[in-house]
Order: sequence, then structure tokens, then C-alpha cells
Amino acid sequence: MGARGRLYADGAAALETHANGSVKAMNNDAYEMVIGLEVHAHMLTRSKLFCGCTTDFGAPPNHNVCPVCMAMPGVLPVLNRHVLELAIRTGLAAHCKIEPHSVFARKSYFYPDLPKGYQISQYDQPLCSGGYIELPPRANGEPKRIRLVRIHLEEDAGKNIHAESASLVDFNRSGVPLMEIVSEPDIRSAEEAVDYLRQLRGILVAAGASDGKMEEGSLRCDVNVSVRARGATELGARTEIKNLNSFRFVEKAIAYEVNRQIEEISAGRRIAQETHLWDPEREVTRPMRSKEFANDYRYFPEPDLPPLIVPSDLVESIRTTMPEMPAERRARYVRDFGLTAYVVGVLTQEQDRTEKFEELLADLTKRNPGEDIKILAKKAADFVVTEMVRKSNETAQPLSSISVSVSGLILSANIQRLISAATVKEIFHGPQISLQEAENKIKEYAQVSDEAAIAEACDKVLAAESAKLAEYRAGRDKLYGFFVGAVMKAMGGKGNPKVVNEVLRRKLAG
Repeated sequence: MGARGRLYADGAAALETHANGSVKAMNNDAYEMVIGLEVHAHMLTRSKLFCGCTTDFGAPPNHNVCPVCMAMPGVLPVLNRHVLELAIRTGLAAHCKIEPHSVFARKSYFYPDLPKGYQISQYDQPLCSGGYIELPPRANGEPKRIRLVRIHLEEDAGKNIHAESASLVDFNRSGVPLMEIVSEPDIRSAEEAVDYLRQLRGILVAAGASDGKMEEGSLRCDVNVSVRARGATELGARTEIKNLNSFRFVEKAIAYEVNRQIEEISAGRRIAQETHLWDPEREVTRPMRSKEFANDYRYFPEPDLPPLIVPSDLVESIRTTMPEMPAERRARYVRDFGLTAYVVGVLTQEQDRTEKFEELLADLTKRNPGEDIKILAKKAADFVVTEMVRKSNETAQPLSSISVSVSGLILSANIQRLISAATVKEIFHGPQISLQEAENKIKEYAQVSDEAAIAEACDKVLAAESAKLAEYRAGRDKLYGFFVGAVMKAMGGKGNPKVVNEVLRRKLAG
């Protein structure tokens, strides 16, 4: 498979990297990986969790601050109601129980970016408990549910900035509302972890609770990884890998850490329960500190905030305004459009793919009135997940920038048998063109469907190839492809393949 592997200086096994760019833990049937994720999502609000400061990203350092989020003496927090509503929407989308009574707590630890010396969070009485995220099936597989422990609210810390001669702190992020979504250790591979994270991000975006922009830190992930003997039920000592902010880093960090732990156990060494950081340059995890336990944080109820009481009528009113969630959309695509569960899983893996599919299907429906919606949906889905995604990857342009109208026009020309599927790809993957230029290309490449013209071309080919015609009629069926190619060449590649085949078969039958 074009794999490469090496050992790092500490003796841990490296990642196995394949020619297609995928990364996985090296195969070891004796062990099973056990993974749980703690995802921190910045919530899509205009103001912070306990004050009126803006949450805008990219402001100058310490610009979006006030006495509350800077923890000046005598100030008191006031809960942002919109945060509560977005958290309830997320909980409902993730099939959680919305707790009628929850409590904010103080999580005590000391770090320069934490102005109060503690973080206001939730601990043993969260807003949302239980629930699950459903993963779409992989090829020839079944869907899988990853159970959730809880979804709780908390405030973000600031950001340390390390210069050559000093370390500085930017408190713009301090007090920005976060949801922490904690999974059970149900994940069994790096690929499943990425699938889970993609589905969770899709839910957050669909619910309007977060923009899911990992590159801006809006979605960050702590990964808990352990290994155990296959068939064992007891969990092994776990390593927590902090603040991963890309799907690629999540996949690579898990693969590396699993290999490292297997190497340690195989050598008879004990796995230390530690917090690690991912080094993207060397592609290794590095110990940061020993792993804390809950009692290390000295949780106790936040005295400046009363218990959070959520009326049932508020939950029900939010439930009635819920948009379609990714799992519901997948079920609808399978039910209404006849798409396979696997294709739907790929199609809905990213929000921009789903949006492009909806736009393209609407365009095809308008251009092809009366055509079976299932045929149009399959054409649109295949075009998005193959041609559009390929073009986006090859040109490094976002999927959203690819013209739906041009794509719909050339795809409709194929549906209407004006151009071949090969011509669709040639036009689409060529230089970027306008709608008018696409129309001109279609006219230039338009297929000939006139049976009389095709019959004339067939007659000329069969007359010129009388010897091969005799061989074919004597039983050499493999020559059929030769005749098809010869007729298409005689017509300059513009013969409608379906009509060419129909006419040619009649002629060959004699």
C-alpha cells in the first residue's frame, strides 16, 4: 500500500502513512483502542457568557474585555439567556435529557490566562445528560451510535502568547461561552473519532449553536486514549491529548498515541495517566503534566449564580423550532431520493457538500421538468461527491465557489442526451467558464441523436470493414466494441451512445 514506518527516539512506533494520505495505528490484533472525546465548542452568540462584551474573533489583544471578564473585585456574573437556548437546541439535537435543574460550579486551578483563578463551569449537575451521536455507515457497514455522558456550559479562558523575552496574555477569549460535549469511551478507531467529530460539528452548525470553525478555535477537542487486551472489559490507563483543532491532527494524534502505548505495554512498562500535547511538526505527543482527577479541581457550587431552572414549556417551545438535523436529513435522502446510506454519509459529511447537493438538485429539477426526482438526485449526489469535491481539492478553492448554474447546465445537457458523460467532465474540469460559454461548449459538443444520420455512419463503417463484419457474424462477439468505436470515430465523437448502440445492433443482426 506504499506504507512507511519508523521508530522515534523514545522507542514508540510511528504512524503508518499510506500513499493516499490516510493514517492509522499499526495493526496489532492483540490490542483494542478505547477512545473518548471531550469537545469544546464556542457558542454562536454576540456577547460573552456572563457579561456584554462582544465575542468577535480577531480583535486586537485585550480589546473585548470589561471588569466582569477580567475578574475585577466586586463584579458579579449574569447568565446570557441566548447561551441557554442554544445549549438546549444542541441537547435536543443530540437526543439528550434536558435537566430541569442544573448548577454552575467553580473549577479551581491556577494559570495566567484564567483571571479569577477558577473557571465557572458545570460538573455533577449539567444542563444536558445522556444522549448520543449517530455515525453514518462506512462502505458495507452499519451505522453506529456513540453515547454521550453530558453537555455542559462553561466559560473559556484567555490565551497565552509567548514571545522571545516575555509571555503575554490576551483576555479577549476569556468568558466566551463554551459547550463541552463529553462522549462515553465508545470509539474504537481514529477514523471513528473523526467521523464522530464531523457529525457533532454538523449538528452544532445545523442547530445554529456554533460556527464549527476549527481553524479559529471555535471547535477544539481533547482526546482520551487507552489500549487494552482485545476481549478485556477493564479500561486501561488513559492519556489525554489536549486542544486538537483539526480532523487531521485528531487522526494522527490517536494513531501515534495508540502505537506508543502498545510499544510501552509490549516492553513491560506501565502507562502513566498523563496529559499530552500534540507536536504537529514532529508528529508526536509530548507529556505536559500528570492527569488531574476531579477532586484536584476542588469543585463546589458557584455562590454568585443561583441554580439554573429550565421550565419544560421553554424546552418544548425550542423543540418546535428545531431545524432538520444531519441524521434526519440522511434518512430523508435515503427515503425520498433512493440514495444509498453510504453515498448519503459521504454527501452529508461536510455542510458545504450538503448545501451544494441541495442547490444542484434544485437547479436540475428546474431544468428537467417531469424527470424522476430519484434520477436527478442520484445525478446531483454523484456529481457533488466525485466531480465537485475533486475539483475543490485539485484547485484548492472552496466548494462554495463552484458555480451551480454551470454545473446544472452541463449535467442537464447529459441527462437530455445532448453531450456524453465524458464531455461533462471535460467541460467541468477545464478552465473556469461563464454560463454563456458553457452553452457554447454544449452546442460545440452536442451529440447527434438522429437515427438516419447514425444509420448512414453505421452503413459506411460496415461496408469498409466487411471482413470483420463476417467474423462478427460468425461468432466473434468481441468485435462489437470495435464497431462501436469505429462508428463514434466516423461521427467525430458526437454520436449519442445509446442511439448508436441501438442502430448498430440492428445493422449487425443483418
